[in-house]
Amino acid sequence: MMQVPPISLTIRERGEVVGVADGLAWIKGLPTARLGDVLISECDSRALVYQLDERLIGAILLEQSAQFSAGARICSTHKTLTVGVGDSLLGRILDPLGRPLDGLSNPNTTHSRPVESRSPPIMARAYVQRPLHTGNTIVDTLLPVGRGQRQLIIGDAGTGKTAIALDAVINQKPADVRCIYVLIGQRRSAVQEVITQLRKTGAIANTTVIVAEASALPGLQYLAPYTGCAIAEAWMNDGHDTLIVYDDLGQHALAYRELSLLFRRPPGREAYPGDIFYLHARLLERATQLAPEQGGGSMTALPIVPTEQGELASYIPTNLISITDGQIYLNQNLFASGIRPAIDIGRSVSRIGGKAQDRAIAKAAGRLRLDYLQFLELELFTRFGTKLEAGMAARVARGRQLQILFGQDRLVPRPISYQMAWLVAWNEGWLADLNPEQLKQRLTQLMTIATTPDALPPLDASHERWLAAVAHWLERTL
Repeated sequence: MMQVPPISLTIRERGEVVGVADGLAWIKGLPTARLGDVLISECDSRALVYQLDERLIGAILLEQSAQFSAGARICSTHKTLTVGVGDSLLGRILDPLGRPLDGLSNPNTTHSRPVESRSPPIMARAYVQRPLHTGNTIVDTLLPVGRGQRQLIIGDAGTGKTAIALDAVINQKPADVRCIYVLIGQRRSAVQEVITQLRKTGAIANTTVIVAEASALPGLQYLAPYTGCAIAEAWMNDGHDTLIVYDDLGQHALAYRELSLLFRRPPGREAYPGDIFYLHARLLERATQLAPEQGGGSMTALPIVPTEQGELASYIPTNLISITDGQIYLNQNLFASGIRPAIDIGRSVSRIGGKAQDRAIAKAAGRLRLDYLQFLELELFTRFGTKLEAGMAARVARGRQLQILFGQDRLVPRPISYQMAWLVAWNEGWLADLNPEQLKQRLTQLMTIATTPDALPPLDASHERWLAAVAHWLERTL
C-alpha cells in the first residue's frame, strides 16, 4: 500500500481592521496578540499593539499605505519592535524606525535591539565618578555633569536650552563620546537648524540624529526617545561612553497624552494619563554608568523640558526634576537682560556631578558659587542707588567680573583646560584690576593658551605647574 506523506499545517491568526483614524487603528481578532507586538497588514502597513481591550486591540500606526483602511486583514508577527544598532549609524539622520532621512541608503547594521527594554539592575551599575565636559563654563565649573548622570535642562521657550545641549554634543568629539540627538515634535526649521550646526562643526560624524518632527504620526513621536536610547544602549554595552539628548520630553509627553486620549484612557492631572511619570522614569533609568565587569560603558542623558512663564511647579517639569540627578535652569529674565547663557545658578543644581568633577577644577572653583550668589543679592541694592561700604563695593565689582567670565556665545564650547586657566588667573588676582574690555581681551588670550598643544599641564598636575604656565603666557601677552 502506498504511504501518504504527513500533511504539515500552519495555523495563523488573522484579524480585521475595524477603524483607522489619527494615527491609530482598532482591530478585532488576534486573541494571542500581546502588548508591544508588531502587526503587519496585507498591504504592508505596520502597527504596534498599544492597548488590549475586552473585544478590540488598539494599535499605533508605524507605516500606513494608501490601501490601509477598515476591513483590511492584519496578522501579528509575535515579535517586539527592534531597531538596527552599530557604528554604521554614526553620522546618520534617521526616523524612529531606523529609516534614513538624509537621502542615503539604509544603514548596514548587523545587530538589532528592542526599542523598549529594562534598565540595568543595581548590581550591574557603578558610581558616577568620571566627568563629562560640556564646554559650558558655568556647567563645567559650578554644575558638573558626570558620565552616566541624568541632568535636566529646563527653562522657557527661546532661552537657549538647545544651544547648551548642542555645545555638549559638539564638545564630545575630542573625548570620543558617541552622541545621539533625539528631536521630538520639533518644527522642521528647528530640526534643520540642529542638523546644520552639527554638520558645520563636524560633530555629525560622531552623532546619530533621530527625528520625529511635528508633522510625524504621534506614535512615531512617542517611540523616538526609546529608539535613541536603544542605539545608545548598544554602544554602552560594548564599553563605550555615550551622550543622549532628548529634545524635548515636553513634546513627548504631549504625544503620549494625545495617544492616550484617542484610546479613551482616563485622564489625570492636566489631562495626562496616570502613568506619565512611569513613562519617563523607565526611559531615564536606562542611563547609567555600568560596572567594570559589565564593560564599563556609560550613557549620560540630557533631557530637555520647557516651562511656561518660568513655572517650575507644573506637572511634567516637576516629574522630570524628581527623576533626574539635577537640573540646569535657564531664566527668562536673565536672557532678557542680555546674560548669555541665561543659567540661573541659584535654581540649578547637580546632585552627583561633584563626585565626578576633576579634582583640580573642584579645588580651584572653591567658593565661586557662593560668592556669585552673594553678589546677586548685593546687586539688588545697587539698583536703588544704595551706597555700599568699600568692602561690599569691591565684592560687587568682583561679581560683575564673574558675569563676564561666565558669559559665553552659543555653539562655542570651551575646552576644560580653558576653564582651569581662567580659574587659576582669577584666584591669583591676575584679572582683578581689568576693566570689561581688558578682561575680555585677557580671556581671549587664555583661550589661545588652552587651544595651543602642550601649552598647559594636564589637570592632574600640581597647582604650582599651573600657576607657572598661566603666568608665563600672560606675561608674554602683556
